[in-house]
Amino acid sequence: MNGPDEWDGRELPGSPGERPRIPSPRTAAEDHGPLPDELPVPVRDPASDTGEGPREPEPEREAEPDPVTGLPAAVPRPAPAAGPQHRILKSLLGAWALSACSAEETAAVEAHLTDCASCADEALRLRDAVGLLHPADSLDLDPLLRSRVLEGCLGRRPARIPVPEWATPYDAETAKLDALLRDMGEAEWRTPVRLRWFEGERPVGRDSTVAGVMGHLMAVDGLVATALGLPDPLGTTAPPGTPGPLVRTETFWRTPAEEHSPPALRAPWRDQSYALIRQVSFAGDRVAELAVPYGDFRLTLRDAFLDRAFECWVHAGDIAEAVDYPYVPPAAGHLHLMVDLAARLLPSALADRRRAGLAAPPQRLVEAGAPGRTLHLEIEGNGGGHWYIALDSPAALGTPERTVAHIALDSAEFCQLAAGHISPEEAAAGQNGERDAIRDVLFATASLSRL
Repeated sequence: MNGPDEWDGRELPGSPGERPRIPSPRTAAEDHGPLPDELPVPVRDPASDTGEGPREPEPEREAEPDPVTGLPAAVPRPAPAAGPQHRILKSLLGAWALSACSAEETAAVEAHLTDCASCADEALRLRDAVGLLHPADSLDLDPLLRSRVLEGCLGRRPARIPVPEWATPYDAETAKLDALLRDMGEAEWRTPVRLRWFEGERPVGRDSTVAGVMGHLMAVDGLVATALGLPDPLGTTAPPGTPGPLVRTETFWRTPAEEHSPPALRAPWRDQSYALIRQVSFAGDRVAELAVPYGDFRLTLRDAFLDRAFECWVHAGDIAEAVDYPYVPPAAGHLHLMVDLAARLLPSALADRRRAGLAAPPQRLVEAGAPGRTLHLEIEGNGGGHWYIALDSPAALGTPERTVAHIALDSAEFCQLAAGHISPEEAAAGQNGERDAIRDVLFATASLSRL
């Protein structure tokens, strides 16, 4: 007799009152542990079973020679049987494509793919599909990618009309800021931004938005544009005379709000920056010493481009901080040029503070024509170097022999001080020498900042 859940192949009893027995479900093959090393022996069909024992495997036939070439002809290999192991391995292809198989399963699947063409094709399609499921990589390009690509291109074929070296920092910083603006949505343009600078003895600030900051940059860049004969971005609303950055910025901020939308700001600002670069590239160094009025002072065009590059970087950092976006400092060579500009402006800034009664008076010169005292300014890190600042006369040149004080600052911290983002008391400076001279130079550095 067979068990209650077995059937020996005979017909079920045909009595009307007896229900046929249904065998219980079998467990899956993969639930019995690791995969078998060999295919299971197939069960014979009872109808074709002759009752004989297992047959010996037939010996491989030697390939008969080809009647034309006389070479042995290739004997086709039989396709692997689609047995239980094939079905098990085929069911693992999805997990294998997702790299979710164990080491043993992976080895078994990959060994099977070398013999089964249908599974190999299926595995290839699954791997391609898995590639589409991976999270997208960041679309933010390396900020230095543009510089490296241009450097490589110019190394192979120099530009017919190269950009002057003193204009390359402005070109690079406007490109970085434009990349930041490209990723911003409409709502982010209304994100509050705190503008900070230093006046007199204390830091000051003003609240604006991303759109307001871009309007400020475009309005002040207009000073350089008009000096080069380009259209003024303020148009008919431009105040008469030669107003400074503050007056021009406030004039722009009073324009209708619809002119502060992203399409009305980013495209004109970007086109204006392109026009400035193109204009000086065609003019070359012939215009490097052209005077650019900044209201109550003037800068050469060479220095004005460095000033605009510095302010573009500083305010781009303000925008990036407001919208929680990473931003990197300028390249070392560009940063050195910006630090050099600030260091060259320090004697004049120190003289302005003396006239306002905010700095100690200059020391009386012992002999006529003497250069006076000198402060050694050491900037460390990227873009750093050594500068000797004349303390007693803006027209004099500092000399190492007359050094009475020494200040050491990191380049990033020096730029933050010159931008008015930190106060002189907060600057972590290495100091040695006359205390009054050190204090006056630190405050003069902070006074370089403005709206």
